[in-house]
Amino acid sequence: MKNNLEALRKEQGLSQEQLGNLMSVSRQTIISLEKGKYNPSLELAFRISEFFSKNIEDIFIYKGGDKQNE
Repeated sequence: MKNNLEALRKEQGLSQEQLGNLMSVSRQTIISLEKGKYNPSLELAFRISEFFSKNIEDIFIYKGGDKQNE
């Protein structure tokens, strides 16, 4: 899943490790999220959105599998 997490993190001047600590996840989880290799749990997505004061859909970009709507 594409996302804006890396840009938001950098805007706040946070390292991946710092954000991971704030979200109670590992640095590796933040790396995987930023690369789009891992989709966050609903709870983690809410924590991230609250931390950055953004809507979940403003951070995580969902593109459904329905090719007719693209």
